[in-house]
Amino acid sequence: MNLSEHFTLTELVKSQTADRLGINNTPSGDAVECLIVVCEKILEPVRDNYGVPFTPSSGFRCPELNEAIGSSNTSQHISGEAVDFEVPGIPNMGLAHWIMNNLDYDQMLLEFYRDNDPNSGWVHCSYCGDDNRNDAKRFDGKVWLPLGED
Repeated sequence: MNLSEHFTLTELVKSQTADRLGINNTPSGDAVECLIVVCEKILEPVRDNYGVPFTPSSGFRCPELNEAIGSSNTSQHISGEAVDFEVPGIPNMGLAHWIMNNLDYDQMLLEFYRDNDPNSGWVHCSYCGDDNRNDAKRFDGKVWLPLGED
């Protein structure tokens, strides 16, 4: 099932951990609707801007999968409102800043980024509609910091 022009439900629910542990990571209809919005509001604009195909590393996670990977039980991945991704050939800090400056989002987190490695970590971005906070932070593996105009 296509969620948008370039992204499918299959790639947004794929999880090696779920496969390995036999977890059924099938989203509800409401979660699928949220994934469609994330594709339209976050993933498609990123793809259009950079012109580079990419596959998200994590999209929807059922509560059992979310717990199995040690994520927070309030993660927006559970509702289908969040996606983790990188764009090949684009430094993650630059990707994070482009999102901050060009898109409406709830949270944009640059996770496990190291200043000496522009390809380290990944971008987590969520979208929840009218209540978006446009909250941008970075996490180096130890502390959360505001993501400014680095």
